[in-house]
Amino acid sequence: MAPRPNAGDGKTRGSMSLVIVVGLCCFFYLLGAWQRSGYGKGDRIAEQVTQLTDCSVIPNLEFETHNKGNFDAAIDDSSKATQFESCSADYIDYTPCQDQRRAMTFPRENMNYRERHCPPEEEKLHCLIPAPKGYVTPFPWPKSRDYVPYANAPYKSLTVEKAVQNWIQYEGDVFRFPGGGTQFPQGADAYIDQLAAVIPMENGTVRTALDTGCGVASWGAYLMKKNVLAMSFAPRDSHEAQVQFALERGVPAVIGVLGTIKLPYPSRAFDMAHCSRCLIPWGANDGMYMMEVDRVLRPGGYWVLSGPPINWRINYEAWQRPREELQEEQRKIEEVAKRLCWEKKYEKAEIAIWQKRMNADSCPGRSNSRDSMCGSTNPDDAWYKKMEACITPYPEANSPDEVAGGEIKPFPERLDSVPPRISSGSISGVSVETYLEDNKLWKKHVKAYKRVNKILDSGRYRNIMDMNAGFGSFAAAIESPKLWVMNVVPTIADISTLGVVYQRGLIGICHDWCEAFSTYPRTYDLIHANGLFTLYKNKCNAEDILLEMDRILRPEGGVIIRDEVDVLMKVKKLANGMRWNTKLVDHEDGPLVREKILFAVKRYWVVGENSTSST
Repeated sequence: MAPRPNAGDGKTRGSMSLVIVVGLCCFFYLLGAWQRSGYGKGDRIAEQVTQLTDCSVIPNLEFETHNKGNFDAAIDDSSKATQFESCSADYIDYTPCQDQRRAMTFPRENMNYRERHCPPEEEKLHCLIPAPKGYVTPFPWPKSRDYVPYANAPYKSLTVEKAVQNWIQYEGDVFRFPGGGTQFPQGADAYIDQLAAVIPMENGTVRTALDTGCGVASWGAYLMKKNVLAMSFAPRDSHEAQVQFALERGVPAVIGVLGTIKLPYPSRAFDMAHCSRCLIPWGANDGMYMMEVDRVLRPGGYWVLSGPPINWRINYEAWQRPREELQEEQRKIEEVAKRLCWEKKYEKAEIAIWQKRMNADSCPGRSNSRDSMCGSTNPDDAWYKKMEACITPYPEANSPDEVAGGEIKPFPERLDSVPPRISSGSISGVSVETYLEDNKLWKKHVKAYKRVNKILDSGRYRNIMDMNAGFGSFAAAIESPKLWVMNVVPTIADISTLGVVYQRGLIGICHDWCEAFSTYPRTYDLIHANGLFTLYKNKCNAEDILLEMDRILRPEGGVIIRDEVDVLMKVKKLANGMRWNTKLVDHEDGPLVREKILFAVKRYWVVGENSTSST
């Protein structure tokens, strides 16, 4: 009979094995760091050795970009998944709800044809939107503000149309954005400094801004120097690829227009709103568009209008427009501003600035004007709601000095302080304690994310989307000048929290994920979704939501999905058929928690590449 092994010998061997494994991990980690530093000579060999000996939590995911079509990367799921084919090259820049062919079938009155018109269920695409040949990862911020790879948005029409206005220039294999604009030929910095002499941008009082008719969003791009975050929008291809260029530059922007429906933002959201030659007929429709700006502008906020018709007496010849026409335009704008009780703070050259009053008591004539006050409907409820020529009432204030709706702290203090919408109890079922606990929880979640995706806040991801943002606590936890987050609050959520997001100094939008998002393909570097698929269970197909995520995600972009384990198993199987590498990991509190996290990376591939290995 063979002698029984000594238990102590087993423990010794186990301990020695552990020491050896840890030692090898440390050695190869240092070797990998050495070769990445530029001092290693055998770069390719060292990189392969580092990958083969990866001691991270999820060795099958690679978050760094390579811009190579490596379609044979390992996936930790051997089950067969439905394989989604590539769409044709005609759909490289497909925007489902702003499709040009569909748009032309709608009335042109009040820009209706440029609004959202989504395809019916039977017309939805069930294929993957390809990237153009030669697509590369955008430059890191702040270089991306000034340079965009030509291959990513290969459209030169703006370089011709706006050649004398310093918008955009084509230089070899890149576009260069000099920081100019129609109204700021001396550069955006000089223009913004002129505004900052009137508007308090330096002390955090003004944090969120709305740029209507943004062009390539140079105003929003340069505002970031002053820690002001702008939500920019412009119609789909009024000038070719303008919103696409904005997002390629790393600047927040969506496809949108002031037309017949309300803007998808809550009331009292923005500290400042801006129009620079945005071609919006502000005095038309009995001032309806200015009334919509008033709805989304917080008490004490500023409205900037530059270009025609401001100061028409001096500029009418340069604009080559009749004096009488410009005079009537400005008269109408001034009249509507007076009815809204905005105070004019500044007018010089081609710039005018108004300020919204702090409360109803500071503007007694507003309620007595000929305009009707908007009804008792929720002013935050904007999704597909018809725009009306009515004035949104202020929230009640107890004194003439009180800010209606509550005073907001300067940024960044407002990021983690309790927003007035929470402290006032105006959101049903949400207490201060609930909010603070949510804030604390997401700091914990983000810390856990960083243990897996170590480059989360390194600058690798610039444009980030949170598909079910809640109070914006995920965005607050990763707040950094290196990145920005589009906080999306689903329209079917139990409570409307987008107003809280804005009071924290963050930006976002309301949206129904049964429809496509108002953006171009490949415009986000990282997408986060918490409980989204459970929220939309029995509302619309998970497949459609995932295909939309794939459409707006860049090649080699990252995905983090947090949900119940049974939901994530179904999502994971679909994602594996979409050229995503996936890995399911436990909740940070351990394997007994039913909630899990799915990490994914979209593989690099371009138009013409139809086949992929996903098993």
